[in-house]
Amino acid sequence: MPTMLDAGKRRAALLRWYVRHGRRLAWRAQPGERVDPYRVWVSEIILQQTRAAVAERYFRNFVGRFPSVTQLATAPAETVLAAWSGLGYYQRARRLHRAAQMVVAEHGGRLPRERAALLALPGIGAYTAGAILSIAFGEPLTAVDGNAVRIASRLSGRGLSIRDAEKEIATWFSLRHPGDFNQALMDLGATVCTPQSPDCGRCPLRRYCRTRGSLPASGKRKAVAVEYDYRLSFRRRQGELRVWLRQRPAGARQLAEMWELPAARGGSTVLATIRHSITNQKIQANIYAGSPSGDGAWFTEAQAAAAPLTGLTRKALRRLAGWKLD
Repeated sequence: MPTMLDAGKRRAALLRWYVRHGRRLAWRAQPGERVDPYRVWVSEIILQQTRAAVAERYFRNFVGRFPSVTQLATAPAETVLAAWSGLGYYQRARRLHRAAQMVVAEHGGRLPRERAALLALPGIGAYTAGAILSIAFGEPLTAVDGNAVRIASRLSGRGLSIRDAEKEIATWFSLRHPGDFNQALMDLGATVCTPQSPDCGRCPLRRYCRTRGSLPASGKRKAVAVEYDYRLSFRRRQGELRVWLRQRPAGARQLAEMWELPAARGGSTVLATIRHSITNQKIQANIYAGSPSGDGAWFTEAQAAAAPLTGLTRKALRRLAGWKLD
């Protein structure tokens, strides 16, 4: 654990670095702007499984369609899923939608400032609550994610659990600027103290680091390679191209109620082979030409763009139908 003097120096070095090098992200308030708790909340839900570089485009689209908690709460679930389409991990969107309805019904449309009340909302755990409360409301709470754990582990010279990292970071946490401190750790881990090839020469904490960029071996599971076959059916009506899609069951373990290409059992004409990743799977999807069968519906480009499509289906229609689907 750092001494009080070292703790102060670490904290000051990190915050100075953040002022100069912190990322300018769509959901962050610029100097002089008021922080919008709703935008902070939506961004943190998106960032749970999405890199910031990818998240920005989806964030702008999502808050453009639902600029307030009330508008999100009153939107149909299918519209919310359609706006989320392409981000994956769709339970995040469903929980965000339910939480917005609870905020309107139980908190007058304002995100609660109490940690217990936030944790009672679907999709908000300890990290997300800490991030929202520190960034949006200035509450002195840590928000320790994978980036912060990696930084704490390198500084201490040993692999740390989240709980141990929280204890280590608490010894030099900024009570005066908690939101900036938490965001500084996020940015440092994302841009400098990266998992592979960290840029130690640019790190404001390098003099306090015991590992100079090395880390204990990770225990993450390797992604499993799988192969699936799908059928793509086209038709034109009044000069407009349409495709046949099916909807996944409401009780499906993954991607419930999302629209997708129907499964196939091989075929004679392969239109494309598409690579896609989801959770711990690396998917090879073989797309065959075929005729529609089973339950489903014909979709135009405009209808598909407004529907909650699986990410794999979105990729296939962009490539094979030439649809933009943005």
